[in-house]
Amino acid sequence: MPQEVSLREAYGKTLVELGKANPDIVVLDADLSRSTMTRFFAREFPNRFFDCGIAEQNMVVIAAGLAASGKIPFASTFAVFVPGRCFDQIRMSIAYSQLNVKLVTTHGGISVGEDGASHHSVEDLSLIGSLPGFTVIVPADAIETAQAVKVVAATNGPFYIRLCRPKLPLVYNEDYRFNLGKAVTMRQGMDATVIAIGIMVSAALEAADNLRRHGIDCRVLNMPTLKPIDEAAIIKAASETGAIVTAEDHLEHGGLGSIIAQVVARHHPVPMEFVAIKDTYAKSGKATELLQKYGLTAKDIEQAVHRVIKKK
Repeated sequence: MPQEVSLREAYGKTLVELGKANPDIVVLDADLSRSTMTRFFAREFPNRFFDCGIAEQNMVVIAAGLAASGKIPFASTFAVFVPGRCFDQIRMSIAYSQLNVKLVTTHGGISVGEDGASHHSVEDLSLIGSLPGFTVIVPADAIETAQAVKVVAATNGPFYIRLCRPKLPLVYNEDYRFNLGKAVTMRQGMDATVIAIGIMVSAALEAADNLRRHGIDCRVLNMPTLKPIDEAAIIKAASETGAIVTAEDHLEHGGLGSIIAQVVARHHPVPMEFVAIKDTYAKSGKATELLQKYGLTAKDIEQAVHRVIKKK
């Protein structure tokens, strides 16, 4: 079994590394530094850490002000609160002005588990993706998280990185290098393509391995940059495999599947299936139970591949 590592911890430790190298890096949090792991930075650089309390709107506006003053602010809380609780402040103070603010949220999707629907962020990618100029990243493991945070710190403009609560299996080796805006081919295949993000990447790899045992050759793409999306990789997959399945821990509307469907429809229409949360809010339960109940497992991806191949 692959080693499971916390994306949140990788984020917190990477912030410390960046802070040592660049004194302009500052970090903000909204009373959740123990959960978002920004506490590592707070411990190392107390004068460059700002706990804004349970006031996410204020945190976003303060981050915008720091960016306008030449700092590189990383602002963190749970994904349900940013962008959910302060969409207007993000829109007007960051997106409209195209300020160099890095929003890194944790506890994305229903894998938050027992905290229930009030803390399940299932709309955040749709919300933040609607804002012009924002780059949106959803890492698949801790190695990709650390790599992405470093690239984001060195790249000007507003960014949103979505992390999850549970530890995830490592899908990359230490020599992996994140390439902004590019998909990563995790498995080659010619019968169908599964395009996944975040927590669903390891499930997609498991599904592909199971399908191969039944004679189905399935390509797997990790799409860590959701916006701007790698259109060339999508078009290539559509033209070479003739069928696409998307997999995401997010509502079906407005997330990965919606974005990819637009690219496919414009450039190379092929049959598609969508593994995502349907039009509902999830109940409270353990993460594994919820992923199973709402159809976000390797088995669900396998079934979607079988369905989409029948449509070719």
